[in-house]
Amino acid sequence: MNRKLIVFALVIFCVVLWTHGEEARKGLRVFISVDMEGVSGVIHWDDVSETGRDYGLFRRLMTEEANAAIEGALAAGATDILVRDAHDTGRNILPDLLRPEARLIRDWSGGPLSMMEGIDKTFDAVVFIGYHARAGTPDAVLKHTMSLSLFDIVLNGVKMPEAGLNAAIAGYFGVPVVLIAGDAAVVKQAKEILGNVEGVVVKEGIGNAAMMLHPKKSQELIRAKTEEALKRLKEFKPYKPTPPYTLEIVFNDESMAAKVALIPGAVRTSERAVSFTSSDFMQLLKLWRLARS
Repeated sequence: MNRKLIVFALVIFCVVLWTHGEEARKGLRVFISVDMEGVSGVIHWDDVSETGRDYGLFRRLMTEEANAAIEGALAAGATDILVRDAHDTGRNILPDLLRPEARLIRDWSGGPLSMMEGIDKTFDAVVFIGYHARAGTPDAVLKHTMSLSLFDIVLNGVKMPEAGLNAAIAGYFGVPVVLIAGDAAVVKQAKEILGNVEGVVVKEGIGNAAMMLHPKKSQELIRAKTEEALKRLKEFKPYKPTPPYTLEIVFNDESMAAKVALIPGAVRTSERAVSFTSSDFMQLLKLWRLARS
């Protein structure tokens, strides 16, 4: 065989080995953001509040739904799993009951990533557990948008549930959302915004009430659907709104809009609304963080 051909073949062989080695070292990295209002069984604000009589029960169920997602990710071959406790205090998941294969982020850093704290471009997929619909959604369990002082957040003209904004944060890092679990309303909203996303409906709102799956059944579905979604990871694409980015914040009280309008770059769009525009999505998130403080 020609000497040059032999050398070329050896180079190609080494490149292939190096590439496979890099993939093996990287593995499958999964980021799981866990809220509480969308957990099976939850129906009242007392259920998700530290002062609620049954808060301890729903902390455990929140942890078990997170575990179900972890189990599904492990079954799909995940080698690194990061769980972000994304509800209220950020200190709800019971660390001792969480699967030991996962790392956990608790409390709030004050940074712009908020419910997505810890995400970066090295992750392969994002999973949302316990999520809820945006404020004002009919037949939605404990619907709200980030806080009870806000009515809407609108990104590039699209009304966002928390899942939508958090998906855009993941998309900024090039990471797709593959699954969302919560009530029927938030799964519908996520599909409208993200398109091809796996959904697990654990309950369906009926006015202020809801029809629930048994928690164990919900956990079984989350485990199975997480595994399934991650095994067809290539079918999902990151959610990336087109720049320039405009984020409009609609408050329940006009006095909040007046206060936020004092932030440099803010534009008052109505009595209760303020908007920010930037070609840098991270800069927009920092302004959003200031507006919420």
